[in-house]
Amino acid sequence: MVELQINTTQNVNINFTAASVGERILAYGIDWVIKIAYVIVVYQVIFNVFSVDRMVEDMDRWSQIAIYVTFYLPAMFYTLIFETLLDGQTIGKRIMKIKVVKIDGYQASLSDFVIRWFFRIVDLNMMSGVVALITIITSPKNQRLGDMTAGTSVIALKNKVNISHTILEELESDYIPTYPNVIKLSDNDARIIKETFTKARSTKDYKTLIKLRNKIIEVVEIKEVKQSNDVAFIDTILKDYNYYTQSM
Repeated sequence: MVELQINTTQNVNINFTAASVGERILAYGIDWVIKIAYVIVVYQVIFNVFSVDRMVEDMDRWSQIAIYVTFYLPAMFYTLIFETLLDGQTIGKRIMKIKVVKIDGYQASLSDFVIRWFFRIVDLNMMSGVVALITIITSPKNQRLGDMTAGTSVIALKNKVNISHTILEELESDYIPTYPNVIKLSDNDARIIKETFTKARSTKDYKTLIKLRNKIIEVVEIKEVKQSNDVAFIDTILKDYNYYTQSM
């Protein structure tokens, strides 16, 4: 197994296990089965049950192509659609418990998924996936060309603690939040803040605490800090984040 060590912008090292070639192939296979099933169902329902094929016969060639392409677009964009909606996972990846993440520790964005999807033309469609297989095996981070270009990798989630578990804070039943703007943060942001905060507090790294406080104030757009010290402020931020996200 390939271990990935991601160094975040807050200089926190996070260790992940890269998804194996076998896991990625199985996920790819599951996704192909789903796409084939979609095509068969669409053909049977749309073209046979509703007799759309008879209507298409009376159209010119380009109109016919346009109609067929429209019906099959979801299959063509399957990976891009699901990775965007399921936060780095297709149905196959979710079943295999693997996920696309950014190498810098942040969640992959739409542009990253678009780049990965576009490079499938080279990685998976040319030479029947041989290019992807070779690059994944030879890459130190198990990346195909699309991953290298987008700055992503595919990690295994099996036996890993879910991100939401790492950011939970115990709150009193009558807890009153202080900073509603914390909803600007993502789960990944909160995890990085908590890990950096925990490490800096245990080692009494006050410089890091100050940098972390300033970064939070900038990102969350806090106008007035109501705590007397950095530890109390960051602790409040984490609790507020938990309060609002658990209430949503």
